[in-house]
Amino acid sequence: MKTLPIRPLVCLLAAILACVSALNAQTATIQPASQQQISIQVHAGHPTGPYTPIWNFFGADEPNYLYAPNGQKLLGELSALSPVPVYFRPHNLFTTGNGDGSPKWGSTNVYTEKPDGTPVYDFTLTDRIFDTLVAAHVRPLIEIGFMPQALSTHPEPYRHSFPKGDIFTGWTYPPKDEAKWSALVKAYATHLHDRYGIQTADWLWEVWNEPDIGYWHGTPAEYDRLYDLTAAAIRAVLPHARIGGPEATGVSAHSEPFLRQFLEHCTHGVNAATGSTGAPLDFISYHPKGSPKFIDGHVVMSIGTQLRAAERGMQVIASYPEWKHTPIILGESDPEGCAACQGSQNGYRNGPLYGVSVAEATMRIYELSRKYGVTVEGAVTWAFEFEDQPAFAGFRELSTNGIDKPVLNVFRLFGMLGDAQPSGTQHSNSLSGAAWLATESSGALTLEDIVAHSATVAPDVNAVATRNGREVDVLLWNYHDADVPAQPAEIHLTIDGLRGKTAIASEFRVDETHGNAYRAWQQMGSPAHPTPEQTQQLEKAGALEQTVPAHTLNVKNGKAEIALTLPRQGVALVRLRER
Repeated sequence: MKTLPIRPLVCLLAAILACVSALNAQTATIQPASQQQISIQVHAGHPTGPYTPIWNFFGADEPNYLYAPNGQKLLGELSALSPVPVYFRPHNLFTTGNGDGSPKWGSTNVYTEKPDGTPVYDFTLTDRIFDTLVAAHVRPLIEIGFMPQALSTHPEPYRHSFPKGDIFTGWTYPPKDEAKWSALVKAYATHLHDRYGIQTADWLWEVWNEPDIGYWHGTPAEYDRLYDLTAAAIRAVLPHARIGGPEATGVSAHSEPFLRQFLEHCTHGVNAATGSTGAPLDFISYHPKGSPKFIDGHVVMSIGTQLRAAERGMQVIASYPEWKHTPIILGESDPEGCAACQGSQNGYRNGPLYGVSVAEATMRIYELSRKYGVTVEGAVTWAFEFEDQPAFAGFRELSTNGIDKPVLNVFRLFGMLGDAQPSGTQHSNSLSGAAWLATESSGALTLEDIVAHSATVAPDVNAVATRNGREVDVLLWNYHDADVPAQPAEIHLTIDGLRGKTAIASEFRVDETHGNAYRAWQQMGSPAHPTPEQTQQLEKAGALEQTVPAHTLNVKNGKAEIALTLPRQGVALVRLRER
């Protein structure tokens, strides 16, 4: 038998490997035709630690939308998600203007000056914003910013015209008079305390937004100085106020140096307001974001990009013994970076893909925090609603024209974890008695894999579970980056460690055909401005659906078994109450 020379064999092998690699790349978004058989086990007798929600934080650029009718409706829905308090973080609380809202713009006109330079404070619009939040039992995360036109070192141009031109105009500059700035902050804090009293003790405070990019036309040292002055002014009125920052982007190679210099300043720097060493820092904040793309006619998410940014921030914070145990608030934690931007790459926002991506990211953030020994207090979803826009116009929002999007139903499922019954009242930041349970899934991607590579080949069919007293809640999801049709996952759910001989079981689900007003809107012809009758139908279609009514389930030797089908990009919650 004649053998081939070594070099041709090597070349042939290289060609084969190249073909295999190319095939793998193509199949990253091509899903197998066969159904997945997944086994998920929940150990109800094996708690792994207390469960504390982090999903109950929201925010938006446009504070004036809060008191619009649809804004008030949505705030009420957020407040009703769970007994735990909901926080809301608005931009533009100090921005000069008449209160008209538009995408990426809002204003309160809190500060102007007379011709002779005398400060004029006007809290009329501020009161409308905070009255609305308080009436809805929503706690403010007060972002002190941006620069009033009369105080800006570069006041013209001031109001931008998004999406046209540069948005980082006169409101992004340092104050020309630091004494007037400090006096404004002090007057603002005083007014809020006088108007809202003891409840301000539960509010959170911070200074500015993303000062490592165009939101701040000053140096890092000038931001540190602004932080010192602002914190001192707040603490002069509210000595126990919780103040944090710096709300940096990422964390990435670009923003890490900024975050580090800020932490160094808060530890060892000279305080510009007091002259002492360091600055108060009650929580540390930054903004992990993903980066979706539009490829071959469909959206491909990048949950790994978002998680790598979250991880890098945790690594930075954990490297400082002084700050490792300081709570972290992910001040904007989203699939991408611009809620008001439209485009094909953002086509995920109207349907169930947005919601399942939030479930994936949120639960993986819990895992990352445990890995690095840090505490995440909150993960802000930067989405609310936009006024005077067509229905389902593609903005990153929780509802459109008063119609709930599927993502809001995922938050309703979050609100059920830990035996949390929807309520309009607020109690504490945690759920008494709620605990995580040990859970395994044969369809789960490892944390390391999804952080490094996202979910581009196999989907992540995964679950978490909580117990509170006699109730066990299991949240399940079937996530893939690529928004393409795929067979559902057939799941065999086993829950052991149960007490008694029976349990009451029920199931709730969000997917393409459940809790999805977008699909109903498409089926009625995609009206840009639905009629009142159509709106009523869409509101009904957008409600959370109970897909399996409460029924008795046999428990044998402490174990219950449930078979369920979970479509791709679907999220479900199975609730068991022991009898």
